[in-house]
Amino acid sequence: MNAAPGPEVGGTQPDGGKPMGEAAALVNILSTALHAALLETHVSWVLLAGDTAYKIKKPVRLPFVDYGTLQARGHFCEEELRLNRRLAPSLYLGITRITGTPQAPVLDGPGPVLEYAVRMRRFAPGSLFSERLAAGTLRADDVDRLAALLADFHARAPHAEAASDFASAERRRAGVMAALEGVRSLASKTELAALRAWLEAEATALAPLWMSRKENGRVRECHGDLHLANVVSLNSDVVVFDCIEFDPALRWIDMLDDAAFVIMDFIAQGRRDFAFRFINEWLDRTGDHAGLPALRFSIVYRSLVRAQVELLRHAQDGARRYLQTALAWIYRRDAQLFITHGLPGSGKTFAAQRLLEQEGAIRLRSDVERKRLFGLGMLEDSRASGLNLYGADTTTRTYEHLFGTARIALQAGYPVILDAAFLRRMERAQAFALARSLDVRFFIIDCKAPLPVLRERLLARRGDPSEADLPVLERLRTTTDPLDGDELAFVLAMPGNVFR
Repeated sequence: MNAAPGPEVGGTQPDGGKPMGEAAALVNILSTALHAALLETHVSWVLLAGDTAYKIKKPVRLPFVDYGTLQARGHFCEEELRLNRRLAPSLYLGITRITGTPQAPVLDGPGPVLEYAVRMRRFAPGSLFSERLAAGTLRADDVDRLAALLADFHARAPHAEAASDFASAERRRAGVMAALEGVRSLASKTELAALRAWLEAEATALAPLWMSRKENGRVRECHGDLHLANVVSLNSDVVVFDCIEFDPALRWIDMLDDAAFVIMDFIAQGRRDFAFRFINEWLDRTGDHAGLPALRFSIVYRSLVRAQVELLRHAQDGARRYLQTALAWIYRRDAQLFITHGLPGSGKTFAAQRLLEQEGAIRLRSDVERKRLFGLGMLEDSRASGLNLYGADTTTRTYEHLFGTARIALQAGYPVILDAAFLRRMERAQAFALARSLDVRFFIIDCKAPLPVLRERLLARRGDPSEADLPVLERLRTTTDPLDGDELAFVLAMPGNVFR
């Protein structure tokens, strides 16, 4: 937890259970005894003492959380510890018993328990992703590390039973409509009507996909609250904390919904480039492109949730920003198809990365998808498995896979970049036919570099999904079909230095 000063504890009354005034007095006395700074949210207090933070749950009963009894608060402290140690074991240290008397509370002393606190390692102010983004110090490699961390976490998370009610179409619809109702005071009648109509239509259309994803193990025990103020930089690591512990239904969700929280928050903060950098890195690692038709709904839902939270915090400007994000995503449709063209080492992936951040596009990398067809991770060595991934048959299969996946993303309304060599005229013609069949614009990104530069780049490659080496380069450069006159009309003019 960081060291920002907090307000004095207020006296809001809970709905039954321990009086808030008594709990507030206890926390204030303990804060003074520990010489601690105090933070407050609508459901907890946090005492910042030295290098430790103590998070105490308020005795509140709200529509989404019930901490009304000491037993419940103790249970949810244990759950918070258990669940957050999955992603932040270095932050979550244990449970502290607050004992003594209400007038003289102590930590882990003798006598009956007055309250429980989750004991955490305190981190430096300015370390949160939200803070670093606002300060302009968040880097692209931070975003990549977060995507890799979450992809690995989602891959290991347990699956929900198909027969469970978690992430059902009915529950999803009820959740998003509750979030919409929560921002009623913020939105105009026209905005509310537009959102309601869109959400109703999408919920009906997406129900079969949601059911299929659940049956295929995509609903898992996730984080549930992945906004940027719950991500922190610790030294060179990225750590995610403060997951949902109080309601299993809010964390047993589709893994795409979990990732959508990050995407939504980057977009709401004006960094669409980071949003699409994140989702493409996550997709490269998970291969979950089949979920893209549901991503827009997830982003709108998450935007409404954050707008509602900001309203509870009386942060009107922040609430309005999240509402505007939701509104923008019910209208946004800008599908178009880009393909790269060039030999290994010519800068195709570099250009595609720049373009996907600029356009908000989904990129499909042939080097990654080629390996996925053989059950390999993006950085695994195919040669160690005795595979030849650059033969003609494998290349044909790879392009068929790219076109099929691109169709899904294009039909979902996203620009798509096919990052592949496209050295044969037939492959380019197939891409053009796909664009024409969906009535979307088509562009070619033509990447070139002198042969000595290509050789130098291939020899210097480390930690890259591509396994194209000098023999592959020599074979391909003698079998390429140059762009013809008709194709040149589709070549996209890129800014200077985009190809390195």
